[in-house]
Formats: sequence, structure tokens, C-alpha cells
Amino acid sequence: MATSIATQPPSDRVSFRTWIAVLGSMLGAFMAVLDIQITNSSLKDIQAALGATLEEGSWISTSYLVAEIVVIPLTGWLSQVFSTRRYLLVNATLFVFFSMCCGIAWDLPSMIVFRAFQGFTGGVLIPMAFTILLTMLPPSKQATGLAMFAVTAVFAPSIGPTIGGWLTETYSWHYVFYLNLIPGALLIAAVWYAIDAKPMQLHLLKQGDWFGIFAMAIGLGSLQVVLEEGSRKDWFGSQLIVRLTAIAVIFLAVFFFIELTRKKPFINLRLMKQRNFGLASVVNIALGLGLYGSVYIMPLYLSQIQGYNAMQIGEVLMWVGIPQLFIIPFVPKLMQWFDTRLIIAIGVSLFAISCFMNATLTHLTAIDQLRWSQLVRAIGQPLILVPLSSVATAGLPKEQAGSASGLFNMMRNLGGSLGIAAIATLLTQREQFHSNRLGEAVSLYNPATQERMNQMTQYFISKGADLVTAQNQAMGAIANTVRREAYVMAYNDCFYFIACALLLSGLAIIFIKKVKAGGAAAGH
Repeated sequence: MATSIATQPPSDRVSFRTWIAVLGSMLGAFMAVLDIQITNSSLKDIQAALGATLEEGSWISTSYLVAEIVVIPLTGWLSQVFSTRRYLLVNATLFVFFSMCCGIAWDLPSMIVFRAFQGFTGGVLIPMAFTILLTMLPPSKQATGLAMFAVTAVFAPSIGPTIGGWLTETYSWHYVFYLNLIPGALLIAAVWYAIDAKPMQLHLLKQGDWFGIFAMAIGLGSLQVVLEEGSRKDWFGSQLIVRLTAIAVIFLAVFFFIELTRKKPFINLRLMKQRNFGLASVVNIALGLGLYGSVYIMPLYLSQIQGYNAMQIGEVLMWVGIPQLFIIPFVPKLMQWFDTRLIIAIGVSLFAISCFMNATLTHLTAIDQLRWSQLVRAIGQPLILVPLSSVATAGLPKEQAGSASGLFNMMRNLGGSLGIAAIATLLTQREQFHSNRLGEAVSLYNPATQERMNQMTQYFISKGADLVTAQNQAMGAIANTVRREAYVMAYNDCFYFIACALLLSGLAIIFIKKVKAGGAAAGH
């Protein structure tokens, strides 16, 4: 019989070295997740410095995400092959090295290559942190470990643009990458000190599921590019997107077939059949959609409608980031007092409510009005991830920790990519829809429009313009107002979409089995 995570030896004592290992791995995961979002505030500065267009510059983020999504499912198997300590040390060192390389990149191709390697090595750090807390902490302490992991998963994306904006405004965009040096050194020291050296199992390479790995890498990589670049390239109006979609469908189908029929797959997809893990993964996808989707759409609104710079955008997002640091430590205690399913449901509801609050934006909505919705979101997000992770992993065999970690973290990242792709497309389509509707209402044959046109013409004449120029300026001003209002309405639609997706995922919570505070499934 396999030893279960939920039935490890009863000792609750955790050594100082073990806590150092857990904290060190969490620091690594925090850096890796932070680097997904931290460049968003600085992208314009990086593009300008490297002489890249907006279209070309998008690959700075896409290359990181593609490499990360490919390596996350591989991590459980590769850590067995090379041993946890050696695998973490090598990847942590390379992650810091490639971060420094990104800071000194001399042109766009070099930046894209360095970002891809940074993502490939950083992607290891996220599931490894999850695996370490599942395998090194006893069940009674795992809620505390999951709370630490929640800091990396929900706090890092929220605070990333704030840190990136501050560094770019205060110093330069290079420091967005140099930031990883000190925490990277601490991570390496923690792993070196706290995780025991074990022999490599290189014989596993001969038994490796290489066809499955190849199919997964091609399929997931293609899917990620489609999701990241689709809205910018008009989806299936682009031959590149059409080809990559076909490749993703074919290779992912092959990947699923191999992993579900092979006796020793490199990642155990059969975990998705387990009731709690499968249902928790559904909620996790929606969490990724909401988490990354809201962090994507809010800066766009603040930049386009309010004209905020990176620093000011960071100040708004700070209200969803900083409060989580004070809320997360209390979540494990709440899990002892209340049913974890109730906590998840409350968290999902609060997150959705915050999005509904943002779905009433006007062109005057700024930091003073947004602060409250951000605080509601800050309360909701930690109430989802910590108990959700506990529910998903309760009762799983210890040797399945690597597969569980890879799958669970991949689902959240995929949810984020799906969410951003859907929101980017929705924003474009709804802006066009609202522009057409408003354009019909704001007709030059409409008396109210004519009156407004005359008022603005007189205003521009009073500023020194001749009649024809003043009329053109008035028409331009009205057109800009229509477009601005169309965008505000489109942003509202995007937040409404996120809220509905979160509430829809909440239906899965009804069917999750009750889990005890210690992490064991209570019923069948």
C-alpha cells in the first residue's frame, strides 16, 4: 500500500532545517510568479530601449510563459531523476543567471532568448515549493505551508506591477531583473543547507516517457503562444495562429493518450479522475483566470482612461496585494474552525463581488473609488487558494506529490492564460459594439448632439480657432468621448465576465468531499 500524505507518521515536530527548506522554496516560487507580472509595468520602457514595436515586445512576456508552462509538468519527474536538492540548486542558480542576462540584454532577440531560459528555470521553482511542503511537512503543519504558498500564488501577481512600476520609475527597467539577485542567493543558500543530498537516479532517463514529454512540450507550448498572441493577431485571421492551434490540438491529444495508457507516465493525469483533485482543479482554473485577468485588465483601464503611469497603477494594485500579507496567516486557523468548502465558497464569492464592484466603472473612477473593491478582492483571494490546495491534495499518495504539484500549478497558469486571451478579445469586440451603439445615438441629426457640437465649436473659437477648424476640433472631441465611453463600458463587461466565471466555478465546490483540518478526506 502507498503511504498517504494524510497518513504520515504522527509526529508534529518540524525541525528548523525543514522550515528553512520550506521558506527557501517558497522564496523561489515567489520570485518565479513575480516575474510573470513584474515586466508588465515596464514593457513600454523595455521596448523603447530595445527598439521593439508593441507587437514584437509582447514576446518578452510570451517567451517566459511558454517556457514556464512546459517545464512545470516535467518538474516532478526530473526532480526524481536528479534529486530534489541538486535539481533545485541548478535551476535556482540558472534562474538568477538568466535574470541578470535579461538586465543586460542588448536587443530584442537576446531578451526573448534570456526570458525563455528564465521561464524554463523559474518554472521549476513553483511546483517544487508545492512538492516540498507536501513531502516534508506533517499533515498538521501543511495548512501553514499552504498559506506560505498562497503568498507566492496570489500575492506575487498582485504586487508584481507595483514593484515593477516603482523600480522602473525610481531607477530603470534593468532593476526589474536585477531584483532577483539577493532573494536568489538566499534561495540557493537555503536549499544547500536544509535539503539532504540524495543520489541521482539516472536509470530513470532510460525508462523516460520521452514521446509523452515531446508531445506535451509541443502541444502546451503551441497552446500558450496561441493564447498569448491570438488577440493581437486577430485569432484565426492569422495563419500562424491557425497552424499553432492545429499543432496544439494534435499534440495535446497524443499527450493525453500516451499518459492515460502508459504504465509509468512522467505525469499522472489519472489524478484528475479523483473527485476532490479534479473539482479543485476546475476552481483553480477559474482562480487563475480571475487572478491574472484582473491584474491584466485593471492596469489597462488605469493607463488608458485615467492616464496613470506605472507608479500610480502600482499604488492602486497595492490595495489588493499588501492586505493579503496580513490575511493569509489567519487562514489555517479558519480551516480548523470551519468547513474548508465553506471558506472556499466565501472566497470565490468575495472575489466575484469585487469584480461586480468593478463592473460599474465610469471615466471618473480612480484610486479613491477602486480602493474598496481591491480590499474585497484582497480578502477573497487567500480564502480560495489555501483551503483549495488542502482539499485537492488530501489523501493523495506521497509519491504522487510531484504529479499533483505539476498539474495543480499548471491548471492555474493555464487558467490565467485563457483568461487574459478571452479578456483581450472581449475588450476589443465589446469596444467595437459599444462604439457602434453610441455612434448611432450620437448622430449629427440628434438635437442634443447638435447643441453639444455648437457649444464645443464656440469654445474652440474662443481659444482662437477659425470656424472650420473649431468645428473639426469639436467633432474630434465628441468622437474621442464616444470612444472613451465605449472602452469604459467594455472594461465593465470584462469585469462582469470574470465575476460570472468565478461564480460558475463555484458550482464545483458543492460536489467536493468534506476534508478534515488535518488534510484527510472525511467521506466517500
